Amino acid sequence: MTSATQPEIFGTGLIALDIVIGPDPETPIRSWAGGTCGNVLSILAWLGWEAYPIARMNGDVASECVRADMARWGVHLDWATCAPTTDTPIIVQEIRRGRDGRPRHRFSWSCQICGRWLPPFKAITVNVVEKIRPALADASVFFLDRLSRATLTLAAEASARGALVVFEPSGKATDKLMAEAIALAHVVKYADNRLAGIRGVMGDGSAALLEVQTLGERGLKYRQRLGRGVSNWMHLEAVPAPRLADTCGSGDWCTAGLIAKAAAGGRTGLRRAGARGVRAALRYGQALAAWNCGFEGARGGMYSVPREAFDGQIASLLKGRFEGIGDAPVTGVSAQFVTCPACPPAPRKPGRSRSGLSLRP
Repeated sequence: MTSATQPEIFGTGLIALDIVIGPDPETPIRSWAGGTCGNVLSILAWLGWEAYPIARMNGDVASECVRADMARWGVHLDWATCAPTTDTPIIVQEIRRGRDGRPRHRFSWSCQICGRWLPPFKAITVNVVEKIRPALADASVFFLDRLSRATLTLAAEASARGALVVFEPSGKATDKLMAEAIALAHVVKYADNRLAGIRGVMGDGSAALLEVQTLGERGLKYRQRLGRGVSNWMHLEAVPAPRLADTCGSGDWCTAGLIAKAAAGGRTGLRRAGARGVRAALRYGQALAAWNCGFEGARGGMYSVPREAFDGQIASLLKGRFEGIGDAPVTGVSAQFVTCPACPPAPRKPGRSRSGLSLRP
């Protein structure tokens, strides 16, 4: 750990290049680092943590855009190019307005220029374990959202050294890997629109201290094992969003807020926070999620609101005051022209394609 005031988080899982197409055709296409793991680590770096993604970026155009964006926020890239390297995933997010005027977003994983699939996520492999193991000595948190043998081995190593293991499953993995992850993780968080529930999270054989299910506009429910036995499910209403531009990424902000407020001291820190501290941390995460809804893109507010103004805006949200939050445009994001790896390398004029994916030779 760099200092007593800068906790460390290591994370592995979906780190992608987000291509964001807003509802206004006059607004340039924007791109930045995304994916659940990419967002959580970038947010925590912005909040003052030392963040270390573990990934397999191979130096393609998408990975260079992701690396440059993450470095902008202070993310450490020591373990971002683990062998065997591979193409970085690309996700196209298109924001549209429904008939009621509310924003809706749609994701695409295929290139409409050539019709082929954009690069998918590929997990780290076991050959990186011995190289990374020593670096986990001072980790406060190990975050994972995709499963592989290497991911679980590193999570177990971090846990043995006192780190809090936070698992955010995006969907079903193999039964064996999922069972191992549930037994290992101390915090399990998932969205009700992806998983109705996960059996065994608070079972006798699991390490779970906190289970969180997010419910969208209805807030979240959670239960914890920080006192005598497992608590009943408890509900927290959502913090109202002051402005609704895009809901994408709000779950990642909620996760980052929970970690920031309750996990700086690792597993011991979460136990020390207790039931009251966990509830306050979840409420803080909900405020971050509501704030994020005021901007397009999963982390649009980071490019619009100065860090020194952010804390004041969150404090206002927690007090029920919303004036001026989310009104600033997302600025400072230069459009990146990203080539689908399957497309021919013929030069093309930058601009919006019919898929919304900008191109460069």
